[in-house]
Amino acid sequence: MASSARYYADPSAATKFATELLEKCGLSSEDAKSMAKCLVLADVRGVDTHGLARLPQYLDRVSNGRVNAKPNFKLTEKTPVVAHLDGDNGFGFVVATRAMEEAVKRAEIYGIGMVTANHSNHFGMAATYVLQALEKDMISLVFTNSAKQMPPFGGKETLLGISPFAAGAPSNTEVPYILDMAPSVVAKGKIRKAARRGESIPLGWALDAEGNPTTDAEVALNGSMAPIGGPKGSGIAILMDIMSGVLGGAAFGGEVGDQYKDTKPQDVGHCFIAIKPDVFLSTDDFKARMDTLVKRVHSATPAPGFDEVLFPGEPEHRLGVQRHREGIPYAEAEKEMFVDTARSYGIAELVLSAAPLSLN
Repeated sequence: MASSARYYADPSAATKFATELLEKCGLSSEDAKSMAKCLVLADVRGVDTHGLARLPQYLDRVSNGRVNAKPNFKLTEKTPVVAHLDGDNGFGFVVATRAMEEAVKRAEIYGIGMVTANHSNHFGMAATYVLQALEKDMISLVFTNSAKQMPPFGGKETLLGISPFAAGAPSNTEVPYILDMAPSVVAKGKIRKAARRGESIPLGWALDAEGNPTTDAEVALNGSMAPIGGPKGSGIAILMDIMSGVLGGAAFGGEVGDQYKDTKPQDVGHCFIAIKPDVFLSTDDFKARMDTLVKRVHSATPAPGFDEVLFPGEPEHRLGVQRHREGIPYAEAEKEMFVDTARSYGIAELVLSAAPLSLN
């Protein structure tokens, strides 16, 4: 039976821990810190399927040479507003951060910027790069593709990835708009987390190898994911492949490498679009209008079973505030994994507390 105990880590300590591990595996100090911040940000926002729990797998891939620790990026200018980034098989976190940086740079000058990327790897929580654009008051769209884990609508065999689609828009005093959604009912990371913790999964999340619904997380890992809304989820998954793989010159149509099973490079594709609001109206006016929209959503009468109406991204925002104050909670299995990993790489263990912290 899974333990319900939780152990809390200061986000800054977790970032330092991950940074040291990644540096041990050959990443530059800058790239290691950038990737560590991405992982911890996912944990802070409650997307712990894409946080530090994945570190051992990432460390293994870079240690075995399946990911390039020191990629030599090649940026090709297509037009003043569009560029392509060859990620040279670097970690997706590092590739994506650079690509969104380049998209924002172009948007600041021309109002819109777009950067595609190939020869990349899994980039974690898609909202990470939306938040990166929001820091510059940019509207953004983020696309990526992934290894096949879901059949197309009407099909039996897996062909499509369950890559997330993300979008964001800044506000002023209210919460910003942040959408980060997979075309499957849930992200596969939630099933991996359940399997790691010895927990079952709700019926409807996934199918076994024969296409039957299952509540067994281990069985689901060898089966396929269930699409959200049937043909709708399938259509969104295909759009991710078009914008990331087909357009970006990366693998697509079931060819993306599986980071858990394949020894070959993943060749994941990404696409980042940044838009500066003041192309249409001043940024202050846009953010004020966004505040109005948020307030109108909040003012909607809650349906039965709901206490309030929240804006997209608001639950994660609230959880982030809480975890910056109390620390990030990790399960017993994750605590043991952190201890084992620290010992394997000869670094100091991540300090964990059995009770919530009191952080500023």
